[in-house]
Amino acid sequence: MKSYNLTQFRKDLSELSIELDKNQEEQFMQYYELLIQWNEVMNLTAITDFDEVLKKHFVDSLSLIKAVPELTKEGYSVIDVGTGAGFPGIPLKIAFPGLKVTLLDSLNKRVKFLNEVIAQIGLADIDAVHGRAEDYAKPGLFREKYDLCVSRAVANMATLSEYCLPFVKVGGRFIPYKSEKIEEEAAAAKKAFYLLGGEVVENIEYNLPYSDIYRSLFIIRKKAPTPGKYPRKAGLPAKEPIS
Repeated sequence: MKSYNLTQFRKDLSELSIELDKNQEEQFMQYYELLIQWNEVMNLTAITDFDEVLKKHFVDSLSLIKAVPELTKEGYSVIDVGTGAGFPGIPLKIAFPGLKVTLLDSLNKRVKFLNEVIAQIGLADIDAVHGRAEDYAKPGLFREKYDLCVSRAVANMATLSEYCLPFVKVGGRFIPYKSEKIEEEAAAAKKAFYLLGGEVVENIEYNLPYSDIYRSLFIIRKKAPTPGKYPRKAGLPAKEPIS
């Protein structure tokens, strides 16, 4: 593995009160190299510059610690819905190895990439699963099994909530990562939150460390079980969001 300048990465993580050991730093660098290598033959990310991957993918993923101090707890369970190239689930697992992580994605070739990363960098208690949220949120599979559901997927809040809240235990949380101000979108999704058993607790707004890159984390707490009819069949949550 080649040598990388990690000065800014360390400074960024210090702003989040995260300190990595040498092995964790090497895991991040291996992840970066695999991402670039596989990106040459399949579309994983438009961001390939080293410093930008570290800031906009790795640090961005880890900024979740601002909302969820429980990430440091052993056995805390997280599902990353629509994980794509593994963000935020893999960075979270590297930085907080005690997590139990499920990566869910609907594209099998992306899941093959994720499994390669998991094997190459030696991660345990993390599974990459090929499938749709609508299918895996059914009773007997992953429904109401997790302390936390996260997603960086691009979709409106009502649609994302229908995909994600069914995975969360009562008392747990769903937190979508957002890169723009979406107060109106969140207000329009209030009915969806309510019907799905959730309520907005807080919206944490911030810039990524040493940048003007805006981010927000909407914290939606699961206060009641999600009714069995949700999520609806494939395509409907996106085509006809609850409103």
